[in-house]
Amino acid sequence: MSIRRFSVPSPTPRAFPATRLRRNRASDFSRRLVRETQLAPDNLIYPVFVLEGEGQRESVPSMPGVERLSVDLLVEQAAELVDLGIPAIALFPVVPADKKNLSGSGAWDSEGLAQCAVRALKKAYPELGVITDVALDPFTTHGQDGIIDNDGYVLNDVTVEALVNQALSHADAGADVVAPSDMMDGRVAAIREALESAGHVNTRILAYSAKYASSYYGPFRDAVGSAGNLGKGNKSTYQMDPANADEAIHEVAMDLAEGADMVMIKPGMPYLDIVHRVKSELQVPTFVYQVSGEYAMHMAAAENGWLDGDAVMMESLMAMRRAGADGILTYFAVRAARLMRDQRR
Repeated sequence: MSIRRFSVPSPTPRAFPATRLRRNRASDFSRRLVRETQLAPDNLIYPVFVLEGEGQRESVPSMPGVERLSVDLLVEQAAELVDLGIPAIALFPVVPADKKNLSGSGAWDSEGLAQCAVRALKKAYPELGVITDVALDPFTTHGQDGIIDNDGYVLNDVTVEALVNQALSHADAGADVVAPSDMMDGRVAAIREALESAGHVNTRILAYSAKYASSYYGPFRDAVGSAGNLGKGNKSTYQMDPANADEAIHEVAMDLAEGADMVMIKPGMPYLDIVHRVKSELQVPTFVYQVSGEYAMHMAAAENGWLDGDAVMMESLMAMRRAGADGILTYFAVRAARLMRDQRR
């Protein structure tokens, strides 16, 4: 796929005092009229952690305000998402230790936690988009996103075969969007071919195309229970080097060529340059993940009184929209949508 680059025209020459740029900032009405970027609940996706059992609710200590929920409580919470106008939810299962193994085979169990959650959500709220995570790390005893060899190296092609099985099981359960977050080479093409062959022609692929080997993921790994399995290991042999930007464009272009419908950049705020480049150069549906570490930092600063929590939340989300993100996965989705609703009243 060729990469299109667009030149930006030079601004029309303007000079003080004929031009006073503060004029349009002087009143609320004019600030609203000339605002270049809009943020709405339509731009938000709510990531949730799903537990086994019924009536189960657990707080995530490193993510204040975030809870792991059993499927029944998740379905109850989904009612508010629909009411707030949040278009989609992203599921991340919390897998018990006795259901993990070296190959992560529990990932494609038709009665698995993610598959059951999909069916329950689509039955209760068919209009709510359901996005599922396609990756093996919640299901492996070693915490890696794929199947490893004797040296601990994640094997690409055999992992792709497992990811195809996982994606098909999610689509069979009724998932609207499957989101491979593993960063294996060639997995989008394999998943797309399998979905087409199985008749899931409208199941979308949201490819985590530029997922960096970031230090911002710690609270998420705590939440899904993979931190202890991963231990001192890392994911640098398959997730991207934080120093690389051009490589991200190649990753995104390859996933699009293989059949991705939307692409993800992860993490969010430290990588807004990547979001901007992907949106401006490739002009495709571009999503960004405001990850657990970003959320935890905002919450810690707000709880200590160092920052205005609502203000920095909204500013951070607007920054992602301004960079070019069409959709934002954020643990702030419900809080932000409530605030936007209240501001409209």
